[in-house]
Amino acid sequence: MSGADDGPAPPRVSSVLFVCGMNAIRSPMAEVIARSLLPPSVYVASAGVKKGERDPFVDAVLAEKGLDLGQRRPQRFEDLEDSYFDLIVTMAPEAHHVALDATGAQSVAVEFWPMPDPSVATGSRDQILEAYRDLRGRIETQIRAKLLPQGKG
Repeated sequence: MSGADDGPAPPRVSSVLFVCGMNAIRSPMAEVIARSLLPPSVYVASAGVKKGERDPFVDAVLAEKGLDLGQRRPQRFEDLEDSYFDLIVTMAPEAHHVALDATGAQSVAVEFWPMPDPSVATGSRDQILEAYRDLRGRIETQIRAKLLPQGKG
């Protein structure tokens, strides 16, 4: 094993999939944040259990942190080209049930990170954006706590 002075510790996973309802808010946000925090060697993807549409509020709150979804469009869990991941993180109850059913006897960890759906927020544009910012912060906190080596980031 390497010593304490041999550089950063490796990440806890080599591939992670984030899954939510429609791959429009929570899971794509998690995908982009994870890519910004984890080493490039970690494969990161996201999907939803139903077909969704891109949410412009996600683009707005990611841009505040210098992050971008690029040309990415929502995709369904069942349409993924790669189906093996070290870890599947579900962010909504429906997504958790689908992931557990789909993985069955596969050797893959499935973790449920319940996250609020900011699309239900009401009020002014600023109030709605605040709900999305809150989600962004929760996701970043979870990724740092669960996926980065201890003491990193």
